[in-house]
Amino acid sequence: MRIEKDSLGQREVPARAYYGIQTQRAIDNYPISGYRAHSQLIRAMGMVKKAAAMANRELKLVDTKRVRAIVKAADEVIAGKWNDQFVVDVYQAGAGVSFHMNANEVIANRAIEILGGKRGDYDICHPNDHVNFGQSTNDVFPTAMRLAALLLFDEVIGSLEILEQSLAKKGKSFDHILKSGRTHMMDAVPIRLGQEFAAYATAMLRCTTVLRESQEYLREVGLGGSAVGTGVNTHPKYQKLVVKILSKVSGQKLKPTDDLRYAMQSNLAMSVASAALRNLALELIRISNDLRLLSSGPNTGLAEVVLPALQPGSSIMPGKINPVMAELAAMVGFQAVAADIAMSMAVQAGQLELNIMMPTMAWNILHSGEILKNTMRVLATKCVDGIAANEQRCRHYANATISLAAALNPYIGYAAAAEVAKESIKTGRTITEIALERNLVDEKTLRKILDPMRMTEPAAPLEKVRTKTGRKAD
Repeated sequence: MRIEKDSLGQREVPARAYYGIQTQRAIDNYPISGYRAHSQLIRAMGMVKKAAAMANRELKLVDTKRVRAIVKAADEVIAGKWNDQFVVDVYQAGAGVSFHMNANEVIANRAIEILGGKRGDYDICHPNDHVNFGQSTNDVFPTAMRLAALLLFDEVIGSLEILEQSLAKKGKSFDHILKSGRTHMMDAVPIRLGQEFAAYATAMLRCTTVLRESQEYLREVGLGGSAVGTGVNTHPKYQKLVVKILSKVSGQKLKPTDDLRYAMQSNLAMSVASAALRNLALELIRISNDLRLLSSGPNTGLAEVVLPALQPGSSIMPGKINPVMAELAAMVGFQAVAADIAMSMAVQAGQLELNIMMPTMAWNILHSGEILKNTMRVLATKCVDGIAANEQRCRHYANATISLAAALNPYIGYAAAAEVAKESIKTGRTITEIALERNLVDEKTLRKILDPMRMTEPAAPLEKVRTKTGRKAD
């Protein structure tokens, strides 16, 4: 152990630890969940610290020797080398002070080593006086939180694109397969199986657009606002300079806010980003529900598609296979929706110059992004890519749906078509059989009208069609 001192007194810290006394106090104070900061938040914090050190060197506020060591230590943090040293629970005191000081201490102690000293010798490089020069948790943590979300969202979008492509491929390969549509969980007019899957792909494209739009809100950062958004203890040129450097370090197009007070008081950007994940989750839940319905059976359900068999589905029923990836997607979606509720509560809970609920914001958005990212990838590769169509079952339902009667509306009217549908339900006979028996339209024309494939695209009524009652299509 080594002894360190802060404004509250002395405390023992493990001699091998790169963190220091303030981190140790947080370890003792917050044994809450066992969860640690997401790797992207650690990475983003390393980027912020590197950019701040470089800006302070350019402005001649911190000496070059120390800055070089801080930058090297920050680069190691960015690379994930010291992730095991970020030990503060995700549920901690407000604003993220403990996580921030964890970062300051790790970078300071590593810089001390680089400069030839021993960990804990803060005369060489101090966590507050050098690593944190001109900064505050109140501008650093929200900047790191937004940057971490930006970085993770790029990965989420990558998984989204994989899933969208998988669904689009099925849309093309299934495009020739007719099936019954369903509305209100009841028979509807025919649709092609490929059209259903193509629509799922479109939904993923729309979610991608929403996520990218939310990233634009995250790009506005309040770094340089210091304690209350006034920029106290910062150089007049620091704000624009540090954001410019951070953009280069992170590879993200960040922009300095034109109102530092707003950026510290409001977390609108986090709310927008979290809502984008929630909306993605809702679409994934909806699609996963459809996949479970379409594959239900195999003998007593719809059984229009067959999902890949990934594992035995029951400890008691031999041969049972469950739609496990669709089930997973739904459960992950529920968790993401719940996280957005927590985010909403945190975003509205700010007071005056600062919203201190940021640690839970960071945890919820990054956790949701991570599990959605991973889920979409396995849903695509382990489920959607291997879906097969039961063409015979789909064709049977396409011909059996009573809503084929809707195609008769332009020729015999809604009321007469409804009578045909009612008899079909009552007798179990097909719409075509009943319409032919009633001699409503000649057989050749009737088969054109009731062609399920023709009903899956817009089509003008057939010309010169006369019914038994003399009704003529327009």
